[in-house]
Amino acid sequence: MGGRLAAAVVSATAVLALAACSAGDDTAATSSSGSDSSASSAAAGTAGTTAAEALAENAEVETGDADYDASSATTVALADGDSSASGDGSDGVSVDGDTVTITAAGTYVLSGSLSDGQVVVSTADEGTVRLVLDGVDLTSSDDSPLVVEDAEAVVVVLADGSDNVLADGDGSTADDDADDPVNATLFSTADLTIAGSGSLTVSSHADGITSKDGLVVTGGTITVEAADDGLRGKDYLAVSGGTITVDAGGDGLKSDGDSDDTVGFLSLTGGSLDVVAGDDGATATTDVLVDGADLTVSAGGGSADASEDSGAKGLVGGSSVVVSSGTVDVDSADDALHSDSIVSITGGTVVAASGDDGVHADGDLSVTDGTVTVTSSYEALEGATVEIAGGTLDVTSSDDGVNVTGDETTSALLTISGGDLTVTAGGDGLDSNGLGTMTGGTVVVYGPTESGNGALDVDSMLVVSGGSLSAVGSSGMAQSPSTDSSQSFVAATFDTVDAGTTLQLLDSDGDVVAEVTTPEAVSSWVFSSSDVVDGDSYTVAVDGTTLTTVTAGEGSSGMGGGMGGHGGPGGGPGH
Repeated sequence: MGGRLAAAVVSATAVLALAACSAGDDTAATSSSGSDSSASSAAAGTAGTTAAEALAENAEVETGDADYDASSATTVALADGDSSASGDGSDGVSVDGDTVTITAAGTYVLSGSLSDGQVVVSTADEGTVRLVLDGVDLTSSDDSPLVVEDAEAVVVVLADGSDNVLADGDGSTADDDADDPVNATLFSTADLTIAGSGSLTVSSHADGITSKDGLVVTGGTITVEAADDGLRGKDYLAVSGGTITVDAGGDGLKSDGDSDDTVGFLSLTGGSLDVVAGDDGATATTDVLVDGADLTVSAGGGSADASEDSGAKGLVGGSSVVVSSGTVDVDSADDALHSDSIVSITGGTVVAASGDDGVHADGDLSVTDGTVTVTSSYEALEGATVEIAGGTLDVTSSDDGVNVTGDETTSALLTISGGDLTVTAGGDGLDSNGLGTMTGGTVVVYGPTESGNGALDVDSMLVVSGGSLSAVGSSGMAQSPSTDSSQSFVAATFDTVDAGTTLQLLDSDGDVVAEVTTPEAVSSWVFSSSDVVDGDSYTVAVDGTTLTTVTAGEGSSGMGGGMGGHGGPGGGPGH
């Protein structure tokens, strides 16, 4: 996918912008017309883009065949000073001291140990070299113990019930200036697949497992402890099964190919991954795609270790981060989910604790399904555009809950058309530099207590035509929806009430239209739903005591301060 998806969604951005403007008047359309030329991809264009669809735009993942016939395999017995090969294909194995070299395609069953030795694959043959590890313990004091120097493709099969260990020594630190530095305990210049049901433990003073082409994991119990990166596939890292535990001083999972926009991606379609990383948890030049895997990440010591110098993020995609199914649980010093372009969540479960943003897109952020929980963050959801079209979201932030950062004259769009969104914010609850539209869904905002922020802060206007909106907070910067909204609203300010107070909104007959229990002290409440009748009188009350009475569709001035509204899109005053 890479840059191709980002380019493909630009036209959809323009469609979304025009649709949003249609809720206002001709002036609104003029003020947003710049989005046609925006280089940013729009949330509408990414809405519904699944990990599988994104993966189909990338280079094909080459998964090696792990099946073999043990009766025709070559047996390699490893022993200090006494390694040997037997059976069919034994002439494809050479032994020089404690270096065992495989020179032909075929299947090799390895067992035994070398206390300071190496297994090398070096063959120009077409076909697969299949290494079955069946109780292997390899250590090399100054090099990688298992190296693929040359092959068409290699499959490492972890034999059922086997425990296998690969370790290097202090002298194995990578020479990154070399053309193909041997910088991992298990290192391959060819496509590498790891399969089977046995276990593999890797200890490294550099990278743990690296392929200079593609790296695929389909099974096994794999434990990696690495001074630098844990698992690294240059063209791609694709995990479809297995149980993987990584403790890395650098990045946990990594794909850094940049030859074109179809490589340099992570695809996590199955398996269980537990990653502790000193730097980023899972990072890719182009795409990070989660579709079925269970991924847990701690990056940079977690959110508790956040500082101005912290740069360790959970998931990082240069082109996209897409979650379609499975679980993603991140605790990171910097952003939990971050893309230099787009983030699309179309399913699955995301839980994030972040020292900075919970979910951040330099371009467009969309949620169409799934569950998103941000337990702590500076800003919970941030993007040049943000679209919530489905799913269940519960986000908490010390500053803005949802922050739309785009230029208000081009592409800053906050669009809510479905889903259930709950925001608990120390700063602005919903903040957009441009236009906000709500056509469906349920939004509950528990906004700030300080007067310098508001539960709603939309620079252009917030147009509501459907759904249910309830926003409580301070009154100093309180805003109401635009009077151009086709669905009416109640906007009330009042004397501050304490945390834990239950506010009720009563119609003229005294019937309860809505109620909310405040988590903090508040002095304003905005409510909109299809139950609110424009022009009718509504009362905000606590335990039968009236705080204020307002008219639906108008801003209000209460004892707690004034309610600012948006008239026309030119920024005219509310009522």
